[in-house]
Parts: sequence; structure tokens; C-alpha cells
Amino acid sequence: MAKPNVLYIMSDQHQQKASGCYGHDFARTPNIDGLAARGTRYTTAYTNSPICVPARATLATGRYVHETHYWDNSHGYEGRVKSWHHMAGEQGIGVTSIGKLHFRSDDDPVGFENSIIPMNIDGGVGDVRGCVKRPMAAPLVRSKTAERIGPGESPYTKYDHDIMEQTCAWLKEKGAKKTDKPWTLMCSFVCPHPPHIAPQEFYDMYDKVDMPIPKESDPDAPLHPWIHLLQRSRNHEDFLTPETKRILMASYYGCVTYLDSNIGKVLAALEEAGLRDNTIVIYASDHGENLGARKLWGKNCMYEESAAVPLIISGPGVPERKVSSTPATLVDIGPTVLDIIGHREIAGQENLAGKSLIELSNAPSDPDRVAFSEFYASGSDRASYMIRKRNFKYIHYVGYDPELFDLEKDPDELNNLAGDDGHAGVISEYQNILKAMLDPDEMDELAYRDQCALVEKHGGREKVSAKGAIQGSPVPGDKAEYLS
Repeated sequence: MAKPNVLYIMSDQHQQKASGCYGHDFARTPNIDGLAARGTRYTTAYTNSPICVPARATLATGRYVHETHYWDNSHGYEGRVKSWHHMAGEQGIGVTSIGKLHFRSDDDPVGFENSIIPMNIDGGVGDVRGCVKRPMAAPLVRSKTAERIGPGESPYTKYDHDIMEQTCAWLKEKGAKKTDKPWTLMCSFVCPHPPHIAPQEFYDMYDKVDMPIPKESDPDAPLHPWIHLLQRSRNHEDFLTPETKRILMASYYGCVTYLDSNIGKVLAALEEAGLRDNTIVIYASDHGENLGARKLWGKNCMYEESAAVPLIISGPGVPERKVSSTPATLVDIGPTVLDIIGHREIAGQENLAGKSLIELSNAPSDPDRVAFSEFYASGSDRASYMIRKRNFKYIHYVGYDPELFDLEKDPDELNNLAGDDGHAGVISEYQNILKAMLDPDEMDELAYRDQCALVEKHGGREKVSAKGAIQGSPVPGDKAEYLS
């Protein structure tokens, strides 16, 4: 049999828990669930940085943020560091992308043979305001996250429809060619990223659902000091009422099911083109969504809602109906694609941080493997880091006390064990893992210097702050909106 094709389906801001196959009580994701039933689902999967642009740069390069310096939503991937798309192309396997990339520019040499309706950061510049730190820019005086909710259509839902149609057409054309040469396609949707506006039929699925009260969302609930700073910087909670929270959450789940519907149409097109049996399908999101937990809306932190992602792989050579607890992250996707197309030993692979999911899926679960994530972007003035190994998650905050959670006993991360003498050995072990990778203080300062330089390049902190916060990257052909 010819080498398999690769279809990588990506979403934006899909919380891992918000899928039926991950145990959600009411989220409807029949197509994602079906993909999991035909393949291997990872329960301990994480983003390498819980914000769009750095997460997507780690996915592209297979290398961590501290290695590449794509720190935030202004330092976009531009091809300076070789990507797995470059590596595949060098072996004669061109990679096509359809949809959201969130790289620096349409014109940068990022390694794709073809990019169809790409969405990148605004003007090649992005969210410079997020680089204003120590002190940070003023909190929001208005929240479009709180305002743009409910049933309807948004530029993002329309864009996702276009991505779905373009992907289905591409697959139909490939199926008609009947070639034995394998292909690689990245189909990247933008839902369920805000605005939380869901098409009517999908919103209606959740409008009458009794939405759960987000944990630690009581106004008086104490927060870790780093998280408190994030919450006050991204203070969407101030503009929400109990009723608008309900509408927002119904809209979020509606967008998740709308995403699932589009994924279903893509998988149906793959089947109809006669390509399903020789195509490996990978599904993952760039990061999660807090959805009101700890009074946070968005991402930007290392708690499960924000940092954990759905990760599923299905196709020839992948065990079916397998659930793996091996920690995995976005840096594993590049090595996976190169493995599938038969080029796992090509030059440059030695620099990649990850490991092929084909190999991991066919091995017993390995809870001792380490999942690593790091964050230097908007919402806090200092960096944060995550080490996940076995049942423990360690969160290191530069300048603040750490957190440690036993996710087996405390899946909601309510009991911080970092001050417990009985876990001093775990803290020491995980700190040593982190410090073997990098010096947290030095890396935080390096990111800060780069961010200060970018702010100065764009007129200084006053001018950048006055421009306001970007309200999501615009879809192709639209203009960005900034809110001060």
C-alpha cells in the first residue's frame, strides 16, 4: 500500500473538556467522538503556549517558544525557523493549508506549497498592546467578549464555512486524480474562538440547557496573585451578568457543535473521495478556553480549561478505540507528519522537541513523559511555565509562588499542594525538570526585552496603549477592530 496521506484538522480555543468523547455532560460532538472511536485519543494533551500565535509557531516548528522566541501575539512565525512544512517540501511532499494560520504575513516563506484563504496577524504586526508590561496597559473599559454573544453569524462562522467548502473541494479533486503520491493537508478552523456567536440552529441546542456555574467564580473567591493580575487585566467578568454568562456559554457550546458539524462534512468528503482508508487524520486545538472558571474568559493560563487540548489521531497503523494517558503536546504533530510520510530521519528532525504520535499510540501509556508549556504574552507582567508528569501538574510563576496539583485526586485544581511539606520532593523534581530546560528568570527577561523593543518600534507605550486592544484577528478581506 502507498504511504498514507495526512489530514490535520485544527480548531481554535476548543477546551478539551468540551467534547463528548472527553466526558462532557451535554456538549454535542458526534464527529469528533466518531474520530476518537476510530483512533487513539490523548487525555493528557496540552498546548505548548496557551495563546494563539506562540502555540501555532510551536506547532509549525516543532520547537518550544523559548527556543524560537515567538513570544506573543505580535511575534508571529515568519519562516525564520524551519518548519515541518519546509522539511516535508524538501522531500517532495508539498503541504497545503486551508484557513487560519496566525503567522506573521501571507507573504512570508513558511513552507507551504499552497495556502488557501489564509488568516494571519493584522498587518504583520498583531497585538503590540499585549507587549506593554511593568506596568501593563490599563484594564478594559468595555468588553466585546461580553457583548458579542448569542445566536447569529459572525465573520468567523462565515469564514469557517468557507474553509469547510474549500477543504471539501480540495479533497474531491485529490480523490479524482487517483494518484499514489501521498499528500498532506492542514484544514484550520477558527471556531470556537470569540466572538461567541453561534448559528441559530446550533445555539438553539444549548439555549435551554441549565449551564453549570463556573468554578471559583464567586466575586470573593481568592485567586493566585498571578491569576488575579491576569483576571484584572482581562476583566471581561466585570461586564457580564448571570444571564449574559448563560448566553455566552450557550453560544460557546453552539460554536463547538458548529465546528464539529464542519469537521463532519470534511470527513464525509474524505470518505466520498475514496481517501479515508489511506489517510491519517489528526485533530487538535491550539489551546483551550477558561469559560468563566476563576472569573477568567479566554486562555492565557496553565489551568486545564486553558492549557489542555483535545488530541486525536485516526487511520492506518493507529490503534482504534484506544485512550492514551501519555502526555503529548503540539510539538508532537510535526514529527508525526514526517513519520507518516516516511521521512522521520531527515535533516532538521534532531532539533524537534516532540515525538511521533504513531509511535506513542502503538506503545503502552507512559505517564512519566513530560508535557511542557510556557507563557510570556498578554495579561501578566511575568512568565509562567507548566510541567505535567504522572498525576501532578506543576505551575511555575516568575516572581510568584508556584502551584502544584494532583490531577488524579483533584481534577478541578482546587487544592494547591505547593506549600505542603509532604510534596516537597515532587516540587523539587519538577523544578529540576524545568531548570534543565531553561532558566525561568532569564527567559522571562529576554522575552520582556524583546517586547519592550517592539513597543518602542511602534511608538512607545503611550501610543501603543492608546491604540487599544485588538478584537480578534480579521478574516481575509476585513479590517481589524481595536478597542481602547
